[in-house]
Amino acid sequence: MPAPSAERTRARIQALATAGLDLPTFATAAVEVLRTAMPFSAACIGTVDPATEIVTATVKWGGLTNNEDDQWAYHEYEAPDLYDFRDVMRRPGGVASTRHETDGEPHRSRRFTEFFHPTYGFDDELRAGCRADGVTWGLFALFREGPNSAFTVAEHEFVSSVASAFAVGYRTALLTNAADPAIMGVDGPGVVVVDSAGEVVQANLAAAAHVDDLGGGAIGDDPLPFAVRALVGAARRFALGETALTPRSRLRTRSGRWVVVHASPLVSRNGSGTDVVVTIEEARPPEIVPLVVAAFGLTAREQDVVALVLRGVDTAEIARTLHLSAYTVQDHLKSIFDKVGVRSRRELTARVFLDQYAPRLASQAPLTPSGWFSETS
Repeated sequence: MPAPSAERTRARIQALATAGLDLPTFATAAVEVLRTAMPFSAACIGTVDPATEIVTATVKWGGLTNNEDDQWAYHEYEAPDLYDFRDVMRRPGGVASTRHETDGEPHRSRRFTEFFHPTYGFDDELRAGCRADGVTWGLFALFREGPNSAFTVAEHEFVSSVASAFAVGYRTALLTNAADPAIMGVDGPGVVVVDSAGEVVQANLAAAAHVDDLGGGAIGDDPLPFAVRALVGAARRFALGETALTPRSRLRTRSGRWVVVHASPLVSRNGSGTDVVVTIEEARPPEIVPLVVAAFGLTAREQDVVALVLRGVDTAEIARTLHLSAYTVQDHLKSIFDKVGVRSRRELTARVFLDQYAPRLASQAPLTPSGWFSETS
């Protein structure tokens, strides 16, 4: 049977991207569609926080498991190599493959020599950064092994052409509430200290519940969730002055809540130190609302309008503030309502804020005088 055309494959992935699927469902289906158009034996799909481009969740396909997550995180965020995903995202086309980057000498890549080839037997990797409307929402990597495994220039171009559809699927999945009502939320911040060997050496009482809510196991016995491990690696690189952004990610937990996770290197009096402290705390709406609004695929001007609507500003004042006519503001509002799937300002406000507040409302947590939920319910 002949392979489907590139146009048909793109159309099928685009249809999946707007179907309102959660991340595992979309990622698995999209990879399987892609697999009908070009051969590969395994794939790793990841979402990122657009602000820091650090991985927040992964889905693996083709026999890959989470057992080697420590090595994945180490080679992506700590070990120096020829390029990483953030480098790829800034390249024209947003794609790169090991054999192409090394002129057919993949052993020049530390990630290939120390991890991909000895662990899995892979002989080439093609990775793509996934952007939509100028925002990075995720990435994916495809793998092959055996003779004639090198990805071709034509395959680079094809993957580049479908990457934006993957990005739309990632941001759509961000808005899909897949909360598990059986999992209770966590009150108070969690603090974890990780040593140079990647072992947890200290943790506060709330840390275990936070790690569990992020999909991890028992602290000290099981590996930390990949998103946390990635932040630890990024913190070590930050300590060396190799990155400028403080490692930080906004993550959706299994209970449906949003948390902000920070990782910071600890430094002794003499300036040395290899431990990293990780802080996990519930995100406040100002941290999450911009992410949720962007995930609806709104233009920059539409996001400006939404920001004012959420503050209760009327149409005339929005027009004055943004130097627009009232008719233009109404046009923007119509477009916003269509994209978000609402019919009024009230519904828009509920749609944006409910994504963060629903788990708290369900738990009947009381409000404090500041208007935010108390830490005990």
